[in-house]
Amino acid sequence: MRILITNDDGINAPGLAVLQAIAEEVAGPGGEVWTVAPAFEQSGVGHAISYSHPTMIAELAPRRFAAEGSPADCVLAGLYDVLDGRRPDLVLSGVNRGNNAGENTLYSGTIGGAREAALQGLPAIALSQFMGPRTQTLDTPFEAALHHGAEIVNRLLADGHWDQGAYRTFYNVNFPPCGAAEVKGTRVTAQGFRTYTAFSVEPAQSPSGRRFLWIKGGPQHEPTGPGTDVTANVEGYVSITPMRADLTAHDLIATLRERLE
Repeated sequence: MRILITNDDGINAPGLAVLQAIAEEVAGPGGEVWTVAPAFEQSGVGHAISYSHPTMIAELAPRRFAAEGSPADCVLAGLYDVLDGRRPDLVLSGVNRGNNAGENTLYSGTIGGAREAALQGLPAIALSQFMGPRTQTLDTPFEAALHHGAEIVNRLLADGHWDQGAYRTFYNVNFPPCGAAEVKGTRVTAQGFRTYTAFSVEPAQSPSGRRFLWIKGGPQHEPTGPGTDVTANVEGYVSITPMRADLTAHDLIATLRERLE
């Protein structure tokens, strides 16, 4: 099996080393794992692509490349330059440091990389490690992902729904904020929404007197409702959320046709 991996935390991020280990286990002894990851951190870039300027790419080691671009850029670079048309069997994105559950999904470069792979007609899975007080005391905060990641990927490959439609299904996996032994199991979930918090800005002044704004997050650990990803994670379960890039609100089509056509 040939696997392409990327992330949004950057080529030197510890979560990418975890993903490398997961991918090598899934690929097997005769498999290939190719890495194309951002040269610098690209958290929060979503599905951005470097459409208006070129992307520099450098080979750091055999099958390991860094690109000055977003995760979606890295997937494109992997498919059409690094692999030169040799299609991977699977694209994995992560393991993100922090959850990509709830509305975080919409901002995530990790998700953007997996979604680009799906738009390219490839099976794709995004993996993220929810962080919290219990992960801070572990030798590696990625322990749950490291121990359960390959199993989850293999289960999805064997039993997941992998359609061939225009907007292919891809998967968003979040590991709970606990040690590997504390993981209770898996839950197939919907994307939640944190009604109690939102991104905002915090003003700051530089030593030169200029005014800057920091993007500021909010609390992450309150449940988001039954059957949703955040709730599953804070209760100790790995969440698996099937996704598609189609943003259409299909439930409104018929009603709006009656009103507007």
